[in-house]
Amino acid sequence: MSTTAGNASQTMTSTGEMFTLENPVFCCYLFWATVLVVKMNLMSLLTAIQRFRYKLLVFVPLALRRKIFPNQEDLFFKNLEVKFDDPNVERVRRAHRNDMENILPYFIMSLIYISTNPNADVACNLFRVASVARIIHTLVYAVYPVPQPSRIIAFATMLLITFYMAAVVALRTLNFI
Repeated sequence: MSTTAGNASQTMTSTGEMFTLENPVFCCYLFWATVLVVKMNLMSLLTAIQRFRYKLLVFVPLALRRKIFPNQEDLFFKNLEVKFDDPNVERVRRAHRNDMENILPYFIMSLIYISTNPNADVACNLFRVASVARIIHTLVYAVYPVPQPSRIIAFATMLLITFYMAAVVALRTLNFI
């Protein structure tokens, strides 16, 4: 009985050690998750830049400058009105919403995947590729729009990586059900 308790204790300790800075897979996850969080925060800034895009450029004629605000209380300039449908602002907002819909589940699935003690090289490469794919998705969707299939390839890359991690977790835990 003490042997079983000892093994359970070792398993708990090793599982607890998976989520420390001693684990290279967890460190790789932390780095790339931080990159994606910063990227998502920058999307809010990009939305604001789109609202003032031409106001920031001093040499652009006044008639071409944009000041787009979605709320009445934000109208601190004279003769402005609330506008909801600016295509440049909406494109960035859609890209930001797409990030939230895809990156947040990826974060959760990645943590669950780390708990299965995956191969470090495979896991770190999955984190790298998924993060770079989301950065490319933002670039080809919100910053410099490029025709399809560039956006769908970048989108599908992270989605397939998330599904792969889910499949690994499911297969490794199936015999416990």
